[in-house]
Amino acid sequence: MTTATATDALTVRGLCKSFGGRAVLSGFDLDVAPGEVVALLGANGSGKSTALKCTVGLVRPDRGRVGVFGTDLLDGSRTADRARTRVAMVFQQIHLVRRRSALDNVCAGALGRLPLHRSWTPLAFPRELREEAMACLDRVGLADRAHERVAALSGGQQQRVALARALCQRAEVLLADEPVSALDPSAAERVMSVMADLARAESIAVAAVLHQPELARRHADRLVGLRGGRIAFAGAADEVTQEQMSSLYVVDKGVHS
Repeated sequence: MTTATATDALTVRGLCKSFGGRAVLSGFDLDVAPGEVVALLGANGSGKSTALKCTVGLVRPDRGRVGVFGTDLLDGSRTADRARTRVAMVFQQIHLVRRRSALDNVCAGALGRLPLHRSWTPLAFPRELREEAMACLDRVGLADRAHERVAALSGGQQQRVALARALCQRAEVLLADEPVSALDPSAAERVMSVMADLARAESIAVAAVLHQPELARRHADRLVGLRGGRIAFAGAADEVTQEQMSSLYVVDKGVHS
């Protein structure tokens, strides 16, 4: 088991989850510090996506604890609800409103902190929010596409809009579930580069599920390998061996995580 420190933004301890009597996660631990990028690697069915979903609250774990800056997200309190707003998640299937502009989608990241009368329609978004959203789009290299409908953007551009939305949410922890799996290699490289740059420049703690080990090695600070719902290895990206990474994929790849 790893030991949390006072500087950790995200602390996960002992997550366990079963579906239909089959253990998908068995004692999963994770720590991510502000400004750090941690990549979760493993074959389909290894539990990596379930780990992120349990962390963000999309799936309720059977056991375990999830802390964000020391607040337990699983205790059901109002404090936990407030702490959860410090966490954003991006997915392989990009959850944007395709008929709206990139700018409107980024503004939506701030809905949780807007009064109702300023959040019911994009026309009501305050000028200050639009300026902040534009700055977020600029951070991901898309200020020139701000007023285009999301449907007109490429997959890689849409994923960068999703990252800008997380910035506008002012998230301090970012969970990314296979964010580049549907992208071509060039777009995947660009998105991961932007994500890593944002993490370090904005002190965002990032945990990303990836299916591309070499991409993870290039952009992550640490790699965590899962096999059969358990951690097979965890270490600095430049210290994990090719043999360790290859060993993760000697499993049945027909089962989805």
